[in-house]
Amino acid sequence: MRYAIYFTPPHDDPLTRAAARWLARDPFTGTSVPAPSVPGLSAEELAYHTASARRYGFHATLKAPFALAPAKTEASLLAAFDTFAASVDPVYLPAMKLRRISGFFALTPAERSPALDRLASDIVVAFDRFRAPMTDADIARRNPESLRPAELKHLHQWGYPYVFESFFFHMTLSGRIAEADTPRFTQAVEAFFGPLLGEPLDIASLALFVEREPGAPFTVLAHRPLGQMQQRKSA
Repeated sequence: MRYAIYFTPPHDDPLTRAAARWLARDPFTGTSVPAPSVPGLSAEELAYHTASARRYGFHATLKAPFALAPAKTEASLLAAFDTFAASVDPVYLPAMKLRRISGFFALTPAERSPALDRLASDIVVAFDRFRAPMTDADIARRNPESLRPAELKHLHQWGYPYVFESFFFHMTLSGRIAEADTPRFTQAVEAFFGPLLGEPLDIASLALFVEREPGAPFTVLAHRPLGQMQQRKSA
């Protein structure tokens, strides 16, 4: 069993609903969603290109999937998750942008956000005590030979290479798309999501996802708004 701390908008958010249709799965309910008809892509192409993103659910990684440390329990993780979410402020992103990153299509901030970078770094540190040490197989799955020195150091120390200065907030919409298919796929994504791709995004909640068994789809275990503790203090 593995857990991860992700950002995903609330279940009833228009972007969440659109992404569930695009990926043909709702991670909040754990159920399949009828695949949409997307001009320019066959149903088989869409299913193939979204297969990896479908298993993880629509999200941005803040604390990468980890197995629980021996002395930790799901209940203690949930309690810490609730406390953390209540103690931090939301982050507002003025605009989002569709990008192709290493062949993957993803929704990203139009401009880098120092506040979001700080939140992501705080999550990595705060929840590392819940993470079991990585095995040799865990490390090998990250293709360590392809990582930069700083990323390799992060992998060994924090269980994930893309943290701190290597962090880049992105919400994945596809697997790797061949260069020749990129123009057609771009048009399909833009036509399906429309203006949702460029709208502002409030990072006003966090989600704790769980993978109940190896290879199983990730589902939302808890979804919490940010900043309740500050609200109670000022009330």
